[in-house]
Amino acid sequence: MATEEKNTVIVELYDLKISARTDDRFGRVVTTKSLTESNLIDIAVNQRTDLNPTTLRSALEILKGVAIREIANGASVQFGLGFFSLDVRGIFIGDHAQWNPEVNSLHVKTASSAELREIIKGVHVNVRGMANSGTIINTLIDKTSGEENARLTPGGGVNLTGSKIRIVGDSMENGIRLIEQNSGTETLIPMETVLVNDPKKVTFIVPAYLPAGDYKLSLTTQYANSSTLLKEPRTYLFDYVLAVQ
Repeated sequence: MATEEKNTVIVELYDLKISARTDDRFGRVVTTKSLTESNLIDIAVNQRTDLNPTTLRSALEILKGVAIREIANGASVQFGLGFFSLDVRGIFIGDHAQWNPEVNSLHVKTASSAELREIIKGVHVNVRGMANSGTIINTLIDKTSGEENARLTPGGGVNLTGSKIRIVGDSMENGIRLIEQNSGTETLIPMETVLVNDPKKVTFIVPAYLPAGDYKLSLTTQYANSSTLLKEPRTYLFDYVLAVQ
């Protein structure tokens, strides 16, 4: 009898520096790959040869368009692995206040589906100990909106905090790149717009021309410590998807 394949994730441990205990750690799931919609369609077609990739892609685009229009008109929509609805940010002064785009904004609320939550409960977790003490980004703050690990504002500043994130070395690969998730297009941040370049903090300006979309951030460097450079560059891909509107 065939056994059901178990879902497995790897967790690495990091120092919990805000704790009084010296042996307290926090865990972080290791991202094994970053998949686009096209990747998912390819995987589905490989698993089911009766599926047509063009038909799948067309159906997905149609459903996405319908869902987006309904959400934009106030509906709460269950789509794919979650639920989506709109949320209002900002304060209103007085009972008859009007919408002020300089203060108020709409944001999308998301919640995972019961099916996804149930699957996650059964995931096998492999804790493989302390993480390699290499480059890591802990937080990204968009200075314009104040949002953490969520968005980028074209022309605005961004603060990265982490460990060994100073960008140094002679490799052409070194630097910060913003990777658009649908097209895979990479935008390199010019080093002259990197305002702070320290081992634990990097501040840069998002290009004003950056198109709207969903992005991931990668940082490549040869930094090891204050007196040592790595022979080969090391790249860290930030886990969060960052919205550019």
